[in-house]
Amino acid sequence: MATHHDMDDGLSLRAPVSEDGSDVWQLIQKSGPLDKNSMYCNMLQCDQFGDTCVIAELEGEIVGWVSAFIEPSDTESLFIWQVAVDSKARGMGVARRMLEHLLAREVCAGVTRLRTTITADNEASWALFNSFADRMDAELKPEPHYGRETHFEGRHATEYMVTIGEFDTSEVRDQGVAS
Repeated sequence: MATHHDMDDGLSLRAPVSEDGSDVWQLIQKSGPLDKNSMYCNMLQCDQFGDTCVIAELEGEIVGWVSAFIEPSDTESLFIWQVAVDSKARGMGVARRMLEHLLAREVCAGVTRLRTTITADNEASWALFNSFADRMDAELKPEPHYGRETHFEGRHATEYMVTIGEFDTSEVRDQGVAS
């Protein structure tokens, strides 16, 4: 399990524990266009997927969340499920720092690709993942994946599967982002 790391600006990054589930759920409720999962789902993510999720805290308050998992059918791909940053922590590079912290963990040592789904109109996610691809010197490739009509009965915009990679996570670990 990754340890707690304090940054010069007071931001700390750590793996979640089950008791963080309700705070994560509350953060997601107030974080823009994110899909709202049940509190139970967020608690399970914290408890069962903590090795591949990240909490960002500022002055003891949860201000950032990344939920992710290593894909069972492709253990070189880390799938990012959600990224949430509270408005009070925006502009601090919290989302990027959480992704780097996650990729620096030993559990991600074999990861060479990052994958996520994004709707066409989610400008914040496109900006984050394009910037992250540039930072990792890796190609970003989007393709329609979950179709509005095919998968969502017209009730949700098409989700594009975004693949970033390949890259070498040892470069992130060498920068001392996490242990």
